[in-house]
Amino acid sequence: MSNTVSRARMSGIGRVLVIVYAVMALAATGRSFVQIIRRFDEAPLAYTLSAVAAVVYILATLALVLAGRTGWYAVAWIAIVFELTGVIVVGAMSLAVPELFAHDSVWSFFGIGYLFVPLVLPVFGLWWLRTHRPQAVPVPQEARA
Repeated sequence: MSNTVSRARMSGIGRVLVIVYAVMALAATGRSFVQIIRRFDEAPLAYTLSAVAAVVYILATLALVLAGRTGWYAVAWIAIVFELTGVIVVGAMSLAVPELFAHDSVWSFFGIGYLFVPLVLPVFGLWWLRTHRPQAVPVPQEARA
């Protein structure tokens, strides 16, 4: 992919999206690290889910930055769909079966502890991926023969 196409993908909304994903990756990583080190035995499910969320945010951030390179666009889709599914499932479970969540995780109650950013962010991520597909690189005429 050319530099001009790459720069266009990573400007404006794309850049803001990557920054928000990076902030969420840092926040979820820090939260899960502290939770697991200090009190893992109190709420292992919630703290493990926070660690899973951290890994997903890190992967999504990298995948969005590298989405123009071979394979990373698909990784971005998988990571963000997994993230949205996790937020919805964990959010619903934290409401329906609150005893499973003795303590909050990143995705508990649909991300209320993060002002619902975990619920809204993957929707914007999927929209951005859909509207910013990488361009197919044209094959030179000489290579086709």
